[in-house]
Amino acid sequence: MTENPSVPGPCEDLALHNDWFVSGWEHVLPRQGFALTMLIGTASQSGLTGSLDDLLQEIFGGPWDMIGGDLDGALTFSWPDEEWDYEDAPEGREASEAQRGEKFGAMLTAAGFPVPKTVRDLSELYVTWGLAGREETPEGIRWTMPVVLPLPGDLLTLDPELAERLDKNRWTMRTGPLVNELVNHLVDDLGEPQEILTSLDRLATATGQDTDNVRLALAEFARSGDAQVYRGRESADAERLEAHQRFRLVMDWEHFHTTRIRLGVAGDDA
Repeated sequence: MTENPSVPGPCEDLALHNDWFVSGWEHVLPRQGFALTMLIGTASQSGLTGSLDDLLQEIFGGPWDMIGGDLDGALTFSWPDEEWDYEDAPEGREASEAQRGEKFGAMLTAAGFPVPKTVRDLSELYVTWGLAGREETPEGIRWTMPVVLPLPGDLLTLDPELAERLDKNRWTMRTGPLVNELVNHLVDDLGEPQEILTSLDRLATATGQDTDNVRLALAEFARSGDAQVYRGRESADAERLEAHQRFRLVMDWEHFHTTRIRLGVAGDDA
């Protein structure tokens, strides 16, 4: 779990499952799924017991705007007070809500699951899907969450466009920090060389990563067109490189600076 103490409420230490954004559920569930995951995650992390109503009172002091007030409000796919982007969704909020609700309902019906109408209904699906565990104990109801969340595609049949988007998001979130470490080395330590002769184990030592992570970063470089990997004169598959094998990494810095934003990490005194 990750803590998010910036969210207001009586409980200072709120927890959101590490897999929430990586798994892609936020792109599948109604917007209250985020709040429900935080509610159950916080209870799981802190050891609080009780019904969801009890937890809502204990953690947030009663009704919570992020979850729609209470657990029996209608599920929605947009925040009611957000400014609507008519360029992105020219059909307007009401039509967009109807379309997304129909699509969500059809996806669940096709998989044989009931279509939730409220956050309370959605919590029952969480238990059914294994996103959350619920156990009666002498102290009260105890809530848990698995170490790794099941993926939406493990439980539902996603349309090809959504499935591809979630796969791409997971790959980017997995490789992004690894690529950053490699970029820091190539830019700050080596001054943006056009090419270098190196190996995975050498890059691992230079960046403080293990060779598997460097391999993933190189694969992302090659996939995105930022670099090419060669063994001799032949193009090489970065994902098949052995740790000790020498290879040439040929960078396309113009492409890199045009298409990629480099994220710096602030120092301790920032």
